[in-house]
Amino acid sequence: MTDYDLVITNAQVVRAGRDAPERVDVAVRDGRFAAIEPSIDPASAAEVVDAGGKHLFPGVVDVHQHWGIYNELGEDADSESRAAAQGGVTSGITYIRTGAYYLNRTGPYREVFPDVLAATDGRAYVDYAFHVAPILAEHIDEIPMMIEEYGVPSFKVFMFYGSHGLHGRSADQSSFLMIPEDESYDLAHFEFIMRGLQKAREDERFAEDRDVISLSLHCETAEIMRAYTKLVESEGTLSGLEAYSASRPPHSEGLAITIASYLAHETELPNINLLHLTSRKAIEAAMMMQQTFPHIDFRREVTIGHLVANYNTANLGGKVNPPLRSPEDVESLWEHLLAGHFSWVTSDHACCRDEVKFGEPREDVFLAKSGFGGTEYLLPGLVTEGRKRGLSYGRIAELTATSPAKRFGLENKGDVAVGLDADFCLLDDDLTYEVHAADSLSTQEYTPFEGFELTAKVTDTYLRGEAVLRDGAIVGSPRGQFVRRSGKR
Repeated sequence: MTDYDLVITNAQVVRAGRDAPERVDVAVRDGRFAAIEPSIDPASAAEVVDAGGKHLFPGVVDVHQHWGIYNELGEDADSESRAAAQGGVTSGITYIRTGAYYLNRTGPYREVFPDVLAATDGRAYVDYAFHVAPILAEHIDEIPMMIEEYGVPSFKVFMFYGSHGLHGRSADQSSFLMIPEDESYDLAHFEFIMRGLQKAREDERFAEDRDVISLSLHCETAEIMRAYTKLVESEGTLSGLEAYSASRPPHSEGLAITIASYLAHETELPNINLLHLTSRKAIEAAMMMQQTFPHIDFRREVTIGHLVANYNTANLGGKVNPPLRSPEDVESLWEHLLAGHFSWVTSDHACCRDEVKFGEPREDVFLAKSGFGGTEYLLPGLVTEGRKRGLSYGRIAELTATSPAKRFGLENKGDVAVGLDADFCLLDDDLTYEVHAADSLSTQEYTPFEGFELTAKVTDTYLRGEAVLRDGAIVGSPRGQFVRRSGKR
C-alpha cells in the first residue's frame, strides 16, 4: 500500500511569495497536495513523474474568459478549455450575460443560469466558474439568489454598452441587450447594481462571503468613443489597430475609471475590480482613484495581450475592447506591473473564428468583431517577457494564480501548498519557438501573436492530481468541475 497517488520529482517548484524556485518533491493524495519536501521516497507513490528539471507552477487561475460569446457555449467549454490546459490553466472564470451573443436570450437568471450550467456540464477539461452581468433591473434583485443558490459572488458592468456598439460603431443597444423599453443600461443602473451588491454584503447570510462579493468593471466611456469613432473614420488618416485605438482613446478609460470609482465610494461598495487596463492614462487614473478613495479595495487587471503586443506588432486579429495600444503604453503597463500596481494578469480569452471575426473588406478594422483567444499564451508569454524585465517567478505565480484565486473565492486553488487542490503545470523555460495558430488547441484559426517568439512552454498540466495535458497533448476525458465560490458553508 502506498502513501501517495503521485509524486513529482526533479522539479523546480515555484510558489507565490518566494522569489527563487525550490528543488523539492511534491506528493499528491486524493486530488490534493499532501507533501512538499526535499526528498520523498518514490516507493511511497503509486505513480512517479520525473519533471526533468522543469519549473512546477501552481495551476493558472485565468479569471477573465468568454466561453460562448461567438460559439455555442458547450462547444467552447470543450475546445477552449483544451487551449486553457495547453497554457497551464487549471481554473477559468468566464463571463456570462443575457442579450445578444452568449445564449442570445433574456430573462431572469433563475431561468437562464441553469441552462448555462447544463451547457457546460461534462464538457470542460479544467475547473470553471462564472461571473454574471446584471443587465435587467430584475437581475439586481437576483444577486442574493446567485450568491446563495449558485455560488456566484462576482458580477460585472460593461460601462460602454448603453450607447455604443460592441464592435466600434453605435448601435441600437436596447435590442442588443434585449432590455424592455422602460429600462436603460446606464450610470444609474450601474449605481443600483453597486447598491444591490453592498446590500448583499451586509446580509448576515453572506457574512463569511463578504470579501469575495465583488464588482468588475469594463471601463470605457461611450460618449467619448462615439465622437472619436466618427472623427477617426471621417479623417481616414489612420488604419488598422492604430485607428481602432484612436477611436476608443485612452482617456475614455481614465474617465470611466474615475466615474466608477466615485460610484463605489457613493454606494460604499468596497470590492471593485478594474478590468483589462490598457494604457498609461488608464493605470494612472486607477492609481489616483486608489489614493482618493483608500477605503475602496481596488484590484487592477492587465491582460497578457496588452503586455506582449501593441497596435504595430499584432495583426488585425488583435482587435479587442479596450484596444491594443501604442508601444509607449505597453512599456507603461510593464512599469506599473513591476511596481506592484497590478493585482493579476489574465487572458480575456474570447474565441472568435476567422469567418466570424473579419468583415468585408477584411482589412476594415471597424467591420471586424472584437476579441480573440489567448489563454494558451498567458503563462508562457508572461514568463517570456517578464524575466527580460526582472519579474520573479514567485511574483508570476502570484499574478497568475494566487491573487486571482483569493479575490474570487477559489479557496482550494492558486498555490502549491499542502491541502490545496493539486492543480499545477510543468513549464520548460529553456527553449525558443514561434507562435503559430496551427499549434493552438483553440478552434480559432488565427492569432494576433502569429510569429511572436516565446522562450517558455507548458508541457504538462495536472488538474486535482491527474494529467490533463501530457507532453503537449490533451489526455483523458473532460473532468473539469463547476466550482461554487460562495454560499458553501
